Amino acid sequence: MPNVTDWVSAVSTVATACGVFFAYKQLRIAKEIAQLQFEDGLAREYRDLASKLPTQALLGGELLEPEYIKAFDELFHYIDLSNEQVSLRQRGRISAEVWTNWCLGIEANLALPAFNRAWLEIQAKCKSFQELRRLESEHFAVDPTSWKGV
Repeated sequence: MPNVTDWVSAVSTVATACGVFFAYKQLRIAKEIAQLQFEDGLAREYRDLASKLPTQALLGGELLEPEYIKAFDELFHYIDLSNEQVSLRQRGRISAEVWTNWCLGIEANLALPAFNRAWLEIQAKCKSFQELRRLESEHFAVDPTSWKGV
């Protein structure tokens, strides 16, 4: 009966290989879901910040001085979030597809008058936000995953 034993051993080996394959696929799916949830959490944080900013600032209009002063804290938080997004991409925590969209959004927002004014003021007052500074100095064209360090 060596043929039966060989056959059972072969089936067992194939079953083990299939189990390992399916376990690997499940782990990859779980990792992708966790990645999407992480990125969605950051997108939700952006939407929460944006909802607290004057619509005029988001539309590219100038803010009156009292409006700007009132919105500055939220603009600062936006700059901080943007810097964190750059840092996360640098460390490979943000997917390339999501990064492309976020980078375009960061560039567009920093070009808006209220955001630009706040960004210039923040840069002048503190040395933080090195990742965002570097992204801007490279004209938003270089993927932070290629950086060796800031």
